[in-house]
Order: sequence, then structure tokens, then C-alpha cells
Amino acid sequence: MSQLNRGRSGRERTRPSKLRTYLPELALALASALYGSTFLLVQDALDDVTPSAFNVLRFGIAAIALLPFVARRDWRGPEPRATDSVRTLTIAGFGLGLIGIVAYQTQNVGLHHTSTSNSSFITGLFVVFTPVIAAFRYRRPPRPRVVAAVMCALVGLFLLTGASLHLSFGDGITVVTAFAWALWLIGTGEVTRRYDTFALIFVQVITIGLGAVLIAAFEGFGSVSGAVVLAVLVTGVGCSAIAFSLSAWAQRIIDAERAGVINLLEPVVAGIIGYLAGERLGISGYLGAALILASILVVERGTHDPAAAAPSPGRVTRVTRS
Repeated sequence: MSQLNRGRSGRERTRPSKLRTYLPELALALASALYGSTFLLVQDALDDVTPSAFNVLRFGIAAIALLPFVARRDWRGPEPRATDSVRTLTIAGFGLGLIGIVAYQTQNVGLHHTSTSNSSFITGLFVVFTPVIAAFRYRRPPRPRVVAAVMCALVGLFLLTGASLHLSFGDGITVVTAFAWALWLIGTGEVTRRYDTFALIFVQVITIGLGAVLIAAFEGFGSVSGAVVLAVLVTGVGCSAIAFSLSAWAQRIIDAERAGVINLLEPVVAGIIGYLAGERLGISGYLGAALILASILVVERGTHDPAAAAPSPGRVTRVTRS
């Protein structure tokens, strides 16, 4: 009996550890789903308020939501450097925040001039751009599979935008968004373990919010409607505070290949919601979307090399946004 009890207690003790093994994947999946579910919501809000004004409200809400957590925690992450301090944390967060200003501003402008499906899938190109930029950053040529993935993604983009060599203004601006997010991923991958997740995100949120205030001074504000209030609350709390924190924490642990697959939930969820709202891409559009998704899978598998010396593109692509 005592041996049986010991066996049961041993098994019971292992169950929590098995659950914890899957928590990063679950957190990243939830964050990706939250990001993807807000495209249409934001698009409706941008009919009433300017993109910069929306960012002012969104990141103001996010800062308020994050402040209690930041105030109660140390600024250090699991692997701080001896030279790290609040000052270096602020510099790192500010730099990433500047990239975030470009990413969010261009995403909102693009979303105002293109469809939800186009915006979500084109934004997903950041997963393709990331290893390419990382190759320049770490002076390592991209693997052949990465090159193949980039070509596949470009063909997919060509089909997604109507099989035409002409990109709409909204589509072109959203490509800039994807590139900015790729830069953000690489930068975050280099500092995410040095600083507390909430502290690093809080500095970025403040930076993006203040930047949006400056842009709004020239762009204008618009009017705050019920759709705007709903979108601001959902994106400010659900995405910029909760999902942003979940993904940043998860991507400290999860490997690049697994994270890349889970990140596909963002454009998939956005595409599903766009479909339910009546948007249709047509045969070429759906084929283009499928090619972009395939390119993301290919590039993640191609950059995952456990034997590669750190830092590697596989390491930096662990981290993702929106």
C-alpha cells in the first residue's frame, strides 16, 4: 500500500511539470489568436478616428493596465548582464518602441486602405523577413530553404493582391509593417532574457504612445465613437498588455520551429474573421494566402538549426509581435 501511494504521489508530482511544458505553446497560441481577432475591429474603428489617435488611446490603456505589474516586479530578467541597469533597460525599450511606432502606424494606415485578409496575411511576411535581416545582422548567408521561402512568399503576395504587379497603397504600406516587425523581432530576441517582460514592454508601450501623440498633432484625431472605444479596450488590454506579455514570456522558452507554426494562428484567425464578415479573396487570393503560409512554414523549418552557433537566426525568430 505504501509503495502504491508513493507511486501515485510520484505520478501526481510529475503532472504539473508536464502541464508547464505546454504552457509556452498555449500562451503563444492564445496571443496569436488575440492578435488575429482584432484586425476587423481596428478596421471599423479607423473609419472614425485617425491611425495615430487610435494608437494614443490604445497604448495609453495598455500602459495603465501594465503599470501595477511593473511596480511590483524587479526590472531584471532571468539572464541580466553585469552592465545592465534601469538605464540600459530604458534605452533598449525605447529603441524597440521606435520600431513599434513605425510598425503600428503603418499597419493602421494600411488597414484603413486594404482588406482585413490582405492586411493580416501581408503582415505575416515578417516571419520571412526576419531570417533574411538576421543573415545581415550576424553576417551569415541565408540558407537555400530561406531563399526559397522568400520567393514563395513574393509569389503569394503577387497572387493575394489580385495577380497584378501593382500594389495598392494599403498593401504596400503593410509590407513596411512586416519589415518593421522583423526588425523588432531581432531586437527583442537579443534583450528579452536580460530584462523583466513587463518592464521591457512597459517602456515600449510608453514610447509608442508618446510617438503617436506627436504624429496625431499633424494627422488629427477624428471622433471617438462606440466602435473606437470597443477597439481601444480590446486591443489595449487584450493585445498590447495581455497578448504582448504572453508572447514575450513564451518566446523566451519555445523553440523557433514550434513558435513559427503557432504564429500562423494570427493570419489564419484574421482570415477566418474576414471570411465571416463577408470578405472573399477569390481563387488566386486564396492560393496566394496558402503560398504565404507555406513560405512561413518553410522559413521556420529552414532556420531551425540546433547545431548553429549562437546568436543565430533560429534563435532570434523565437520572438514575435502585434
